[in-house]
Amino acid sequence: MTLFIIVGAVGLVIVLISLLFGEIFDLLDGAISATALGSAFTVFGAVGAIVLANGLPSWAAYAISGAIGILVLVGVQAMIRSFRRSDDGTPSSPLGLYGVARSTISQASGEVSLDGPHEIETRLAFSDVRIESGTRIRVLELQGSRVKVEPASTAAPAPEDTGAPDAPAAPSGPSAPPAPPTP
Repeated sequence: MTLFIIVGAVGLVIVLISLLFGEIFDLLDGAISATALGSAFTVFGAVGAIVLANGLPSWAAYAISGAIGILVLVGVQAMIRSFRRSDDGTPSSPLGLYGVARSTISQASGEVSLDGPHEIETRLAFSDVRIESGTRIRVLELQGSRVKVEPASTAAPAPEDTGAPDAPAAPSGPSAPPAPPTP
């Protein structure tokens, strides 16, 4: 049982060091991280000690704790890879976004909901002019966590997509005669 306790304690130390200082090593060119290895050692030691404490033979303790330790190693490593591949998302700039005033906005305070894809909550806002609740707004500046806004009616309107193909632009200035067809 002493071997299982030592292996479990070493695994726990590896996990704690990895949590405090980041990944201290990767084995096999990043295939196995210190966190996954430490987790597997910790579970190996704990399961082995539990199996021996329940009166099973040593070979069963090694087999069961080895199998569960490998499962934990594979599972934790898969989670770490998934987390590394995931996109934490870089903060998107709300500049130019349109939205709606959720409260009366003054130079000191206010609250808006923005129409951007990453804007799921309201933002604190302020404005040089008083804007009533329910008014369409446009973001001018970002100052810390607050946005400076103006009424959307004073801003250039957002282009609307009507679904119709764009009409050709009319020529401006004197038009040149069409080029003759080439033989």
